[in-house]
Amino acid sequence: MCQSSRRDFLLKSGLGLGAAAVTGFLPGGGLLAGAMAADLIDPLAPKAPHFPAKVKSVIWLHMNGAPSTLDLFDYKPDLIKLAGQDVPASFLKGIKTSTQGGVGKLFASKREWKQHGESGHWFSDLVPNIATQSDKIAFVKSSVTVGATHDISILKLNTGDLSPGRPSLGAWISYALGSANPDLPPYVVLYNGKNEPSAGSVNWNSGFLPAVYQGTAFRPGPSPIFYLERPELRTDGQQHASLDLLRKLNQQNAARYPSDTELKARLRSYDLADRMQVSAPEAVDLSKESDATKELYGLNDETSSSYGTTLLRARRLVERGVRFIQVVSGAPDGQTEVTSWDAHNDLEKNHGVNARMIDKPIAGLLADLQSRGLLDTTLVVWTSEFGRTSYGQSGNGRDHNPWGYTQWMAGGGVKAGYTHGATDEIGLQVANKDQAVDTYDLHATVLQLMGLDHLKTTFLNNGRSERPTVVYGKVIKELIA
Repeated sequence: MCQSSRRDFLLKSGLGLGAAAVTGFLPGGGLLAGAMAADLIDPLAPKAPHFPAKVKSVIWLHMNGAPSTLDLFDYKPDLIKLAGQDVPASFLKGIKTSTQGGVGKLFASKREWKQHGESGHWFSDLVPNIATQSDKIAFVKSSVTVGATHDISILKLNTGDLSPGRPSLGAWISYALGSANPDLPPYVVLYNGKNEPSAGSVNWNSGFLPAVYQGTAFRPGPSPIFYLERPELRTDGQQHASLDLLRKLNQQNAARYPSDTELKARLRSYDLADRMQVSAPEAVDLSKESDATKELYGLNDETSSSYGTTLLRARRLVERGVRFIQVVSGAPDGQTEVTSWDAHNDLEKNHGVNARMIDKPIAGLLADLQSRGLLDTTLVVWTSEFGRTSYGQSGNGRDHNPWGYTQWMAGGGVKAGYTHGATDEIGLQVANKDQAVDTYDLHATVLQLMGLDHLKTTFLNNGRSERPTVVYGKVIKELIA
């Protein structure tokens, strides 16, 4: 007589009690996912959203180091008038977190400002190309966060928590929706520069979700995925024989240890890696892109070339069904002094270089997505870990500011040309606290546009039903068209 465990009985009991129990852990069926459900279905199989989605993909543009949006998008004529004076006490009310360098004198932007498009959005002369896309953009000028140190606030931006352990937004989307292309990961991370982004993979990890949902980093350069090519002396048949043996061994171990999500992720990754040997090089190969397209993304300028390459690859990944592409800005090619937007001193030099790096590529991305009919189904989010203060530091820089700064969205489902909220007259704090948009609210809104209710996107972890926005978050309905 064949011996069967209680777990096997539950899994094999068809439409009986076992299937009913498992259904409760599947997407759309109550609490999401568990070890049993992962055995029943491909963990990356496409899953239905909670309601019709407005977009299919997200391109998440993280401006690493925190730019001063007072010098890019948030025009403050009163700050110009008050420049060089002490910050009036009334503007400091409610600020409890001290910044690194203390409160200095008010420091006005030295940029020239103009309004653009029918929307009348203000842009400084640092971003003349993005300004041409004004009517595609919905600004959030009342962004707030918690913490004023980079690693902590970057972690909150990506995962909603101040310490490691929670899944990133991209991992939640991969978990809830699965993959739209079985030959590519549903969640890809791109960055430019020579070094991996600050704090690294913890910002695209799957946390307590199964490991298969974590982001896959595509590195800069012509070969973004290490060891993807098969060695010359190894035949296709030999490789598949090895993979078959590994699959059998891993399946045996996975059956013995059903709660080990790393094993399941490994099984999936071997199969995916095999298929990616064909699909991934083609997805990131820019050789067939036209000269006009390369020029559109700034690939002919040394300062913008590396960042433009990441955005052109992001567009190609969107075309191939990748759901979430996280792009982290790095150092421009040829730069050793300016490595991020972190301008505690010499803001003019820092932002001059960084703005030139991102301006043409981002404008090119928006224009290219629209021309290809992809902007209506793609959400572009321009974001940062926090902003920068309206008072100066070291005479010509700005400190960290979590109390009021600008972020923006463009693409499908977004109310183009709209501005949500505002900062005070000097750009230090959110003017109306009822319009403040925290990370949790931003995440809830992105999930909504992807067809997911952030309150119903849940995972049972240690007996607790977890969700992407922890116990916070509201959808910013005014941003949605």
